[in-house]
Amino acid sequence: MCGKNENQTYFCTMLSHKEEEFLQYWSKNRTDQQKSFWQFAKGLSRGLVIGIGIVLTITIGWYERADMEANSKLSPVLFIIIIIIIAVFMAYFYRNYQWEMKEQQYLELLAKKKKMEKIKTETLSTDHPQKNG
Repeated sequence: MCGKNENQTYFCTMLSHKEEEFLQYWSKNRTDQQKSFWQFAKGLSRGLVIGIGIVLTITIGWYERADMEANSKLSPVLFIIIIIIIAVFMAYFYRNYQWEMKEQQYLELLAKKKKMEKIKTETLSTDHPQKNG
């Protein structure tokens, strides 16, 4: 919910329910997610799709010169190893990318929450001034 104070500056007074849920979830699971096999498996499947695309491009003869080079200089075993390396590489970086994106969102929401709490305490202190004496 957003509003403005006496100084005409706009601020948001609370996080949405989804944001609060994400903060709770990520604070509990952030270390587990960094080593998650599920994220690795999703990235591995994306890497294998790229590898299959490369294999299909070579086998259908789309680019004849590349097809001739591959058939004359590249052994099938080496080609399969290269595709597996590409898939593992994609899986590793996909997992790290997903974790970094969620971590950034978490840190941004934490900063927003702290800022709102600071504004709330400042607003309360200006609304109810302490009487001296």
